[in-house]
Amino acid sequence: MARNTISAVFPLLLILLSIASSTFGFTAPSQNQRLTPPSARYATASTTEGGGDPSEVIARKIVVCGDVDGGYYRSCVKNEGSRFRKLSGTMSPPDDSKKAEILVEGRRKMVDGFVRWCERGNVGLSQRITVESVKEEDPTGLYDDFYVPTGRDD
Repeated sequence: MARNTISAVFPLLLILLSIASSTFGFTAPSQNQRLTPPSARYATASTTEGGGDPSEVIARKIVVCGDVDGGYYRSCVKNEGSRFRKLSGTMSPPDDSKKAEILVEGRRKMVDGFVRWCERGNVGLSQRITVESVKEEDPTGLYDDFYVPTGRDD
């Protein structure tokens, strides 16, 4: 009986997997394509200094491109940075350039995780974001929270 159930459910799982892959853009790499982890694309302090202390305070400037002017992406950046990772910093105000700079400061482990989150690129809805560059900065300590301007004159 269990064998019949599995053989009946398996084709449905394959159909659902194919729908999910076409909807969310999952594709298998070709034989010639090498998988490169996103963290290997940028020379961060953790890769240049051999890892460093995970609790050391560092800063990064992340330049992102795409649908960055919308309120949804900005609220996701604020939530990810301040609420979930306890980071401080700011994001440049919206303009019509399709680019934004995110300056983030905090513990190395949390900042590196935030950079990886940015590199994921799909924050939800139909917005697509790409990371153009990640640069090492000196921590300034100017921010006590994560500030993300919305462009409204409140």
